[in-house]
Amino acid sequence: MNDAFFAGYTKTNIECPSSGAQFPLHIFYPTDIPENSEKLGPFLLDVAVDPAPRNGRYPLVIFSHGSGSMPLLFRTLGQYLARNGFVTGMPEHPGNNRIDNSLADTVKNLINRPRLLQTAINWFLGTSEFKSILIPDTVSLIGHSMGGYSALALAGGNPTPFPHEATDAKPLNLATDPRVKSIVLLAPATVWFREKGALSAVDIPILMYTAEFDKLTPKMPHAYIVMGVNNTRQVIHREVENAGHFSFMSVYPDELKSAGLPPSQDPPGFNRQEFLDRLYPEIADFLLNTI
Repeated sequence: MNDAFFAGYTKTNIECPSSGAQFPLHIFYPTDIPENSEKLGPFLLDVAVDPAPRNGRYPLVIFSHGSGSMPLLFRTLGQYLARNGFVTGMPEHPGNNRIDNSLADTVKNLINRPRLLQTAINWFLGTSEFKSILIPDTVSLIGHSMGGYSALALAGGNPTPFPHEATDAKPLNLATDPRVKSIVLLAPATVWFREKGALSAVDIPILMYTAEFDKLTPKMPHAYIVMGVNNTRQVIHREVENAGHFSFMSVYPDELKSAGLPPSQDPPGFNRQEFLDRLYPEIADFLLNTI
């Protein structure tokens, strides 16, 4: 694909449905306003800040980050999608982010995460200034690690907590969203869908990437997806040679790289930038073909 637009960026806060608290939502979108190098958190990125969106109709993508992570670790994915005609919302999951990870390993987190994605969808399609430029009732989800769990749950997955998360570890009956038309999974956390039939209601195209040297999301549970959906022909699974769990994230600036900061590291010999240059067009093509 060729960049057809400039990447606009803005940030807002929307209300968490369970607590009423406000949480950040990072938004990347097509615009006609030229980009500048801007400071987003600790990172520099070429975007236009708070510009008017370009007129048109664009697909909506909601991105879900991993446990204890943050949306801007995937900033160049949002930038790429905006330059190629997508509106992408990246919410920060309350209680499961880099600043506040108090809900990690709790059943409340399993419930809140997909609900939060639905809240973001509702905001875009019902109440925001972006409503007029979006293709109605159509959304795709992208999730990394625990974000993959969140996407599968909102698309109809029926997760089962572990005993350390809930003393009564019964399957959760979560709300699903028929507006979700496709999913992209990046090193997804899938172990909550281990029970037979947990994914039988997920009936949309899935593009799943796993990493050869992923030490955080084991390979075996990924079979739950490939074998768990009713129509396995809708699942495209690609294992990325020599990649690690964090290899799907935007490249860290050299001055921020550290052996003690796992998201900045890859297995020896792996070139993250070269991989992302291939990955982003594949994701965009898949999403366009599943609208």
